[in-house]
Amino acid sequence: MAIATEQGFPLQYSQAALLRGWALAESGRGEEGKAQIQQGLAAYRATGAMGLRPYHLALLAEASAKGGQIAEGLEALAEALATVARSTARWWEAELYRLRGELLVMRGTGKGGSRTAPTETSMVAEAEACFQQALVVSRRQQAKSLELRATMSLSRLWQHQGKSHAARQVLAEVYAWFTEGFDTPDLQEAKALLEALA
Repeated sequence: MAIATEQGFPLQYSQAALLRGWALAESGRGEEGKAQIQQGLAAYRATGAMGLRPYHLALLAEASAKGGQIAEGLEALAEALATVARSTARWWEAELYRLRGELLVMRGTGKGGSRTAPTETSMVAEAEACFQQALVVSRRQQAKSLELRATMSLSRLWQHQGKSHAARQVLAEVYAWFTEGFDTPDLQEAKALLEALA
């Protein structure tokens, strides 16, 4: 951020601010991180660029969820999905649907959701539809890492619904595709989930 400011690169400054904000939120400094992300979003908008806005809004949604602000996260994702719908830059679309599903599960189970939210059953059904849409998009784009994430989200949901066999089967199929990278967090999480579903 300092070098971008010094050199007069506002686009690079905005992107660094957004990622710094996400890192702050991930490290437990949620409010500070969200404030940094919002500052980065404003700086990015001021440059006139729009291509990465859905991704940046996903960062805001993740930070909001970490702080238990589910409604704010869902608003960010709604804007991100609306932006993607008007764009040809769809590379993060599957993750937007997956994140929306995760936030709906959180809201439906009372983890950060409002007391006036729709019933758990309707939230869970909507979350499952989001996970399924994430799978459709990731498969169409042949984005295996995003497909793995969406499959893990769907499998965890099914596990809680007592559908462990189906959850394990769908996750095992995606996990088997990978031939390397087993030390990455996503594949380690998938392996642990497969073992829990056995």
